Amino acid sequence: MKPKTSLRAALEDKRLLGAALDGPSWDTWRAILLAAMGEKLKPGELEIFRQLTKRQSPPTKMVEEFLGVVGRRGGKSRAIAVLAVYISSLCVHELVPGETGIVMCIAPDQKQARIVRNYCEGVFENSPLLRGKVVNKTADNIELDNGHVIEVRSSQFRRLRGFTGLAVIADEAAFWLSENSTNPDTEILNAIRPTLATTGGPLFIISSPYARRGEVWEIYRRHFGSEGDPNILVCQGTSRDFNPSLPQSVIDRAMERDEPAARAEYLAEFRTDIEGFINRDAVVACVSAGVRERMPENRNHYVAFCDPSGGSGDSMTLAIIHKEGKVIVLDAMRESKPPFSPEAVVAEFAELMRKYRIAQVFGDRYAGEWPREQFRHYGINYEPADKSKSDIYIDLLPLLNSRNIDLLDNERLISQITGLERKTARSGKDSIDHSPSSHDDLANAVAGAAVYADRAGGVKLKFIEAPLVATW
Repeated sequence: MKPKTSLRAALEDKRLLGAALDGPSWDTWRAILLAAMGEKLKPGELEIFRQLTKRQSPPTKMVEEFLGVVGRRGGKSRAIAVLAVYISSLCVHELVPGETGIVMCIAPDQKQARIVRNYCEGVFENSPLLRGKVVNKTADNIELDNGHVIEVRSSQFRRLRGFTGLAVIADEAAFWLSENSTNPDTEILNAIRPTLATTGGPLFIISSPYARRGEVWEIYRRHFGSEGDPNILVCQGTSRDFNPSLPQSVIDRAMERDEPAARAEYLAEFRTDIEGFINRDAVVACVSAGVRERMPENRNHYVAFCDPSGGSGDSMTLAIIHKEGKVIVLDAMRESKPPFSPEAVVAEFAELMRKYRIAQVFGDRYAGEWPREQFRHYGINYEPADKSKSDIYIDLLPLLNSRNIDLLDNERLISQITGLERKTARSGKDSIDHSPSSHDDLANAVAGAAVYADRAGGVKLKFIEAPLVATW
């Protein structure tokens, strides 16, 4: 990659990028971007660099990877959009004939990815010399007259192969989640690094911090400060370090509401109050490989647990389990993803439960009266759980650790269980729940059924003694 003009010159020229990061509130971002591109810093910029990277000497050439651990509302998306425009439009890249160079912006979901894309469009529109380079725009792409493309995608690693990267921007990588993987950040970064191999393009990761695990934490842990790889630059700064226009009162109120969360969100500190619930190996050890479902047997007494949903946000799930000696055996699961008709799903779940001679289902006690009414139509009693979801997960843990539960081979279930997090509240009490923007609907149903099956001797269960003829 060879710049046609330096980033500093572009940022100082109002006809190019000068209007994009203009004014003293953007001083920090300009200094950090210039450092990452290997350009010489002025004394004030050097002071900013040293403060936020804990390194004395800035890079003398463009870094291979950059990680910015930045607080919320710190201007990350806008700043990184300026860099995407610069690399795609003001740098020359050696490509083979017919090859399309892509500046790829990856975010936790497509909606968030389009924020960067829209910032890029705004940068082009406000640049008299660059706006004419745009030849086509879609919801996800901006195509330029030099054949380069700025493209945005969600963080799904199977969709991130096969392109030639001029640069890759990883937005909010600490929050990349997947229904089918417990470590999507590792898989995605492993998938995209080879796309930069032939172009020598940079990988820019920007994110607010979260828990002390995952790729963002590992890169920070290994490379922040003077002992880090000189080709990997890591900076860390609060929201106001990067955006001094953010009112301090916003941060103060957040600190009063929830200090651990606010320290991560605004002070860019990795959280120490969150840890993984259970590792993947322990869960996989409880899985019967290749077994997707077990047929009902007359000798077993089955327990069902339902995690209801209104049909527009979360999935509605059902798990059926029985106990053999000390071992809890998962027999069947169902998941209906939104959108769906709750009434139709209840009918489907009721039909499955009757096959297992179940006349009573436990479920989320916060779901209100409608699950009771709907299941009652099919002769099934819906009993609200007497335990919270967090307490159910806590009771599930010894079953997993002792391998006294036999799970079905279902990757979504495995990922949801291993994606659970343990948080310690101010009171010192632990709570278990899914991480932000992820789901635990299957895990909740299985955990609930497992816990109630394990204590079946102490609760009153209703069973159908013989198969009944359906009346619907």
